[in-house]
Amino acid sequence: MQISFYAPFKPLGHEDPSGDLVIATGLYQYLIKQGHELKVASTLRSRWIYWKPWLFPRLLVERRKLGRRFSRSNTDLWLTYHTYYKGPDLLGPFVAGAANIPYVIFQGIYSTKRRKDWRTRPGFVLNKQALISARHVFTNKRVDLTNLRRLLPDNRITYVAPGIYPDEFCFDRSAREAFRRRWQVDNEPVVLSAAMFRPGVKTQGLTWVIEACGKLFQRGRLFQLVIAGDGKEKSRLLKLADRHLPGRVHFAGKIPREKMYQFYSAGDVFVFPGIEESLGMVFLEAQSCGLPVVAFENSGVPEVVKDQTTGFLRPMFELEPFVKAIDDLVANKAMRRRMGKAAQSYVRQRHDLNQNYRKVDEVLQRVVMVRNKLRRVSGLP
Repeated sequence: MQISFYAPFKPLGHEDPSGDLVIATGLYQYLIKQGHELKVASTLRSRWIYWKPWLFPRLLVERRKLGRRFSRSNTDLWLTYHTYYKGPDLLGPFVAGAANIPYVIFQGIYSTKRRKDWRTRPGFVLNKQALISARHVFTNKRVDLTNLRRLLPDNRITYVAPGIYPDEFCFDRSAREAFRRRWQVDNEPVVLSAAMFRPGVKTQGLTWVIEACGKLFQRGRLFQLVIAGDGKEKSRLLKLADRHLPGRVHFAGKIPREKMYQFYSAGDVFVFPGIEESLGMVFLEAQSCGLPVVAFENSGVPEVVKDQTTGFLRPMFELEPFVKAIDDLVANKAMRRRMGKAAQSYVRQRHDLNQNYRKVDEVLQRVVMVRNKLRRVSGLP
């Protein structure tokens, strides 16, 4: 199939890394591996575009340009990754409709509460129109599946469990030894965390990790904390680390995703609250490398961490249960290993994109087949 791919919220190759970008890239790469021809339709970002009138001329230009291109192309399908109230798809429904090709969405989100706020109502309306226009909508979150069923019939919705490519995140013993020598941690347990140091929930989460580990250290538990990432909030986090865990926090800097498996391999426990995380790809990556996880039981985190089996999920912002979960794993090597092995198996059985995206490919081919059949019945070329 020839597929036109569009990510309105954050285009492929965007400089700001995120789980959202990881999912989009993984989907794009999978479909190419299956032999499909994919082309990026546009790099126009629609993030809050309805409150950015200076972008309206570019939107109109993109529509006209794509309309002319698709009138001469043999594209079989338009696939949009992620449309919701903050970044509604304003190109796909228009262009696909004009070209008479199926319009499909991966990770469509329908949040009815956004229609009640004047700041988000325009995005709600525009996103709703995109969802209604779609021949099919895929979702990788159970809560979004429930919400989409309020708008679309079941035969136009498919749930696909979120995942990674586990072969890219395997335990590496040589990397473990090299990193631990660099950090000079000797035989002490190593707690890992990772996030971009940007204002908001990412830095709030890292702050929580440092303070929780500080409580544990004050109680006499010996371990090292290593944090991967970088950003504007680094100086504040450095000061916080010096105050709560003097001499026991290592900042590893920004590590390319393709080398993160080496970082995970060097640790014993992965700790990050995941405040308002849509899914939290780092949890899947860490578990795939054999690390048990400690996080908050909120948003999409329970979809990627199996509580009491691959780690511990604790109530949001309750410090003592969170600290105890870290302590249980730091103090008990046998528990760490047991949960780590369970985490590796869990990711490969439940969250392997090589398996999960087969369903996506099957549905896309079925949508195109139905469209081609209808065209033949109608006598269209």
